[in-house]
Formats: sequence, structure tokens, C-alpha cells
Amino acid sequence: MKIHPTALVADGAKLAEDVVIGPYAIISAESEIGGGCVIGAHAILENRVVLGAGTKVGHGALLGGNPQDLTFDVTRTDTGVRIGKNNIIREYVTIHRATQEGCNTIVGDDNFLMTGCHLGHDNIVGHGVILANNVLSGGHVHIEDRAFLGGGSVFHQFIRIGTLAMVRGGCRFSKDIPPFLMATGENHVAGLNAIGLRRAGLTAQARMDLKRAFRLLYQSSLNVSQALEEAVHESWGPEATHLFNFVREGKKRGICDYIGKGSPEDE
Repeated sequence: MKIHPTALVADGAKLAEDVVIGPYAIISAESEIGGGCVIGAHAILENRVVLGAGTKVGHGALLGGNPQDLTFDVTRTDTGVRIGKNNIIREYVTIHRATQEGCNTIVGDDNFLMTGCHLGHDNIVGHGVILANNVLSGGHVHIEDRAFLGGGSVFHQFIRIGTLAMVRGGCRFSKDIPPFLMATGENHVAGLNAIGLRRAGLTAQARMDLKRAFRLLYQSSLNVSQALEEAVHESWGPEATHLFNFVREGKKRGICDYIGKGSPEDE
């Protein structure tokens, strides 16, 4: 264990033997830090924070801070942040703890959060997600596996971002972004994330199914409810089924609209 002499580690913190903690870092008594973790200079872990093995926390990051929620009782001790294995959390990232009793803001494994990102309270982030610089996420946002959120993009509370979605930088969203699609502008999708789907190893059949599903949802004469009813009568692979289920389960915000007029193959 390598703890810089200027770091402050509270009594009660649980640290693996090979943890490295940099200058002026502050570690709360409720923190649990797994093997191989590195905590950068001036980083702060406050309240209840759990870090999985191999996670790297950059300089000046703040994990476990109180929610930016005017109704939250800051004396509560039963909420926290739980972060999985092998994450890269770069400098000045902020991740706030949950508001709900006994709950955590959750980040899975193998994610990359670049400089200046913010995850609000009660966020759930899956595995293999990339957040480019200065992504801002409000409370209760759910980001599924392998989504890519471009730099400076902004996300309203309670929305969902589907697996393998690709979000253009500098855009803002208050509606759900369905899986496997490219999102742009303000609450718009532009087609399938075609390059991302191939890089992720989706089969040609899976990609064809998603093109067919996209046409039904966005390019037919049917509204979303009618398209979902029609989809029940057709055969779909697991990826297209996930797309329809994602849309079907989105009752709070609705889904982004289609901005284009071409076919999804052109995206």
C-alpha cells in the first residue's frame, strides 16, 4: 500500500494492500477500495464509496458527494456510490451519491469517464460505456452497456440511453435514446449506429433485423404504439427485440424523434 504522507485516510476505511493514494487525497471512513486501485492527487471519496479492483481515479475527482437535490437530507448516511472493476475515471469527474434509502449511484465495469464528466444522483451506468469530456447527466439517468456519449452532451434527469447508442457531442436530450441508434441535435436520432454495430461484432443478420425494426418504428406510417403492436406479429432477433422492449418500457419521457428522411443503411 502506497499512501502519500499528505493524504487523509479516515479510520474505518477499507483499503486493499496494493492501493495507491496520491498527494492530498481524502478518503472517507465509509470507503472501500479494491485491489490495484489508484487514487490521484486531490481526489476526494466522501460518504459511502465502493471502488472495484483496478479502478483508476484521476486528480481532483469527487466521488460520493451529496446530491444536488434541494429535498435531500444531507445528514443521511444510508446512500452511496458503487463503482465496479477496471474503470478509468479521469480528472475532475464528479459522481454524486443516491437519494433513495439504501440505494447507490452505480457504475459498472470497464467504463471510461473522461475529464470533467458529471453523473448525478441515482444514475445507473452499465459496462463498457464511454463518456467523453464534460458530459453532464442529471439524476436518475440510466446508461446501458457500450453506449458512447460525445463531449459536452447534456442529459435530462430520468432519461435512458440504450446499449451501443452513439451520441453526438454538444447535443442535449430530454427523451430516451433507443439502443443501437445515433443521436444528435435536441431529442433526435439520425439512424442506426452502423459503424458501432459492426465494431461490436453484431452479425449481418442482426444488423438487418435492426434496419427493419428502425423502418417500422421511424419510417412507416405508424405511430410508436402502433409500430410496437405490429412488431409483435413479426419475428425478430435478440438485438431488435431489445430495441422494441426498450421503447415499450419507456413510459416517462418518450423516445427521440427521427431527424432524417433516408434509409437507415445510409447513416
